[in-house]
Amino acid sequence: MAPYLLSRIRHAYVCGDRAYDARALRDQLRRQRCRVVIPSNPTRRVQRRYSKKLYKRRHHVENFFQRLKRYRRIGTRYEKLARNFFAMVCLAAILIWLQGRVLMREGKQPDARSNRWKA
Repeated sequence: MAPYLLSRIRHAYVCGDRAYDARALRDQLRRQRCRVVIPSNPTRRVQRRYSKKLYKRRHHVENFFQRLKRYRRIGTRYEKLARNFFAMVCLAAILIWLQGRVLMREGKQPDARSNRWKA
């Protein structure tokens, strides 16, 4: 499924976790002139290099979607119309952003081990 979904991506960074470390997928993305940021599976003999900085950003994006799904209306796709669902996603994203700004102003930092804020 991943090769089909990524078939139209051109000239981009493609980040993924170790589960997407397949030779066929990597070769396809290289033919599409994409930069692959996928760490090698630990069982591979030869470990491929990847940008750890970009991989860390992928983790931040993943954390954002996890926070977004905490809102029940979004996690269960309560809204039937796409425009209403998109509006709820935008509203939740704004609330997440504002919560982060307020907590940072109070001197709190995100806890690296979880998706929570610590004092």
